[in-house]
Amino acid sequence: MSKRKICVVIINRANYARSKSILEAVKKHPGLQLQLVVGSSTLLYRFGNAVDVIRKDGFKPDMIMYSIVEGENPVTMAKSTGLALIELTSIFDNLKPDMVVTIADRFETISTAISASYMNIPLAHVQGGEVTGSIDETVRHAVTKLSHIHFPSTKASRKRIIMMGETGNRVFTVGCPSIDLAANLACTLDDVRTRHEKSGVGGSIDFTKPYILVVQHPVTTEYGLALEQINETAKAVAMSGMQAIWLWPNVDAGSDDIAKGLRIFREKFNHPFIRYYRNFPPEEYLALLKNAKCIAGNSSSGIREGAYLGVPCVNIGTRQNGREMGKNVICAGYNHKQILKAMRFQIAHGKYPSNKLYGDGKAGMRIADILARIDVKIQKKLSY
Repeated sequence: MSKRKICVVIINRANYARSKSILEAVKKHPGLQLQLVVGSSTLLYRFGNAVDVIRKDGFKPDMIMYSIVEGENPVTMAKSTGLALIELTSIFDNLKPDMVVTIADRFETISTAISASYMNIPLAHVQGGEVTGSIDETVRHAVTKLSHIHFPSTKASRKRIIMMGETGNRVFTVGCPSIDLAANLACTLDDVRTRHEKSGVGGSIDFTKPYILVVQHPVTTEYGLALEQINETAKAVAMSGMQAIWLWPNVDAGSDDIAKGLRIFREKFNHPFIRYYRNFPPEEYLALLKNAKCIAGNSSSGIREGAYLGVPCVNIGTRQNGREMGKNVICAGYNHKQILKAMRFQIAHGKYPSNKLYGDGKAGMRIADILARIDVKIQKKLSY
């Protein structure tokens, strides 16, 4: 009996972290054959060359996709979406997968969904049904309507997907695959220190002393405000006086404004306790998150993996509006006084009990098992 070919599309560093356990499970499954497409910002130096991490982890891309139009503004985002659609159509035509897996809500995610749907390839969507801010909210639900199989992280997300007219026996609550890495984390803070002692720019970090982790991305529906927003976060981080490990933003519209703000802030004040990094492999990032006194910014990792690891989180701004949150999260506006107050509270509070809101560490295995046995019809119907 031939193996079912499962094509997974990886398009950025966070996307890989949320896919790694799926890749491992599909690769090991006797009834499945993994096809891997790697592209978009994973190929770019300034976003950390995540493709090198993927290869180092033992995954060989079947196809590489170049699709990013430089500029990080709404026009280039829309053009990058169209270019990815064109590239992926050719890639799927060459690979001829039996199923395609796409993750979350990126602009490349909807390119994947449109291409697979029009080519009559069954599409599985991971992390659908969630509520957030930005254009991500719209894209996520659009991908849901193009998908044939759904792998939401939570029960509430499953309910929303069914309310959108999707058939219940095609919606499986499996948990978030990124929790799989957190649940089986072997990487230590000492490992990170050893591997990255000379990487990054800015001040020096003493990993034996307390630090905070900062990850803030642009909000595409607030384009033009990113510089002002990151300045408020930077003020709060500086005023905290605590060591900070700061990750570079993603490729969304407004990324250049955040990068500009961070460069000006770094050059103007040259704080000796703040260091900036382009990227970390998933396990190393989780080791940093696990040991941080607090994570601040608008990455969902503080809400997802942070809840499982019990890490205090300060969620800034509107990017995660409406997302299910555990007790480890405090929200703050784009105001340095609010952010600083929330950070000080979270640092003083310390660790929270582990919360399995987003999974128990077995999502990848569940997804692979379902992909191997499910029978999918390409024609969809509203279930009401």
